[in-house]
Amino acid sequence: MATSTLQKVLPPDEPASSPRLTFVEHLDELRRRLLIGLAAVVVTSSLTLWKAGWLVGWLKRPAGDRLARLAFFGPTDALAAYVQVGVLAGVVLASPILFYQAWAFVRPALTWRQRASALAVAGWGSALFVAGAALAYWMGLPWLLRFLLGVGSPYLEPVLSVNRYLSFVLGVLVTCGLVCELPLVILLLTRAGIVSPELLRRTRPLAWLILVIAAAVITPTTDAVTMILATIPLVALYELSIAVSRLSRISH
Repeated sequence: MATSTLQKVLPPDEPASSPRLTFVEHLDELRRRLLIGLAAVVVTSSLTLWKAGWLVGWLKRPAGDRLARLAFFGPTDALAAYVQVGVLAGVVLASPILFYQAWAFVRPALTWRQRASALAVAGWGSALFVAGAALAYWMGLPWLLRFLLGVGSPYLEPVLSVNRYLSFVLGVLVTCGLVCELPLVILLLTRAGIVSPELLRRTRPLAWLILVIAAAVITPTTDAVTMILATIPLVALYELSIAVSRLSRISH
């Protein structure tokens, strides 16, 4: 009796709270959320800009002793690099506030089940992205930079622009973070009925071939050992995606 009463009060397929707002009121609410998010980014960026030099040094650590110092070749290059790193770190630091503002704006239109699913996707997506970026910083970048900066040694000495170095490092971190989202993407596609564990298993040979080709393209060397080492994490992510898809099918 209590369960049926609760279902009548809070039906799972109905929005948990759906205030009737006009179009103008929705725009005003959106503007207010954007202003709060912008204010949060301004505050956090002002703090991270104060530590921009330390952040640049932290991003330089994967290069090790092969890169003594970063150089800049224009009067504004150093300032641009500091602003780039400081603002990006400020956005990362303010991301919980930004997420909450976005969540507070769309939450009234979602059902209880959709709310739970959205929170789970956001949580797992953030965790997988951070894990991928962390693996790239602590394991991938040191190996990659050691090779790239060692080309031509001892005849050539690396002198890197701070802007080009930061663009390369940040690009690798973001790419690895996005690649680690593959299991979550497969999970969502399975729930949507677009892919299935059977389809993923049938296409495994083709997928492995594509992953080997991708590893050969992104690795800087031509030896087989390096290509295999780059392929193993990609194949592991694909196999993990199959397992996630199977579990999703069982639990759905």
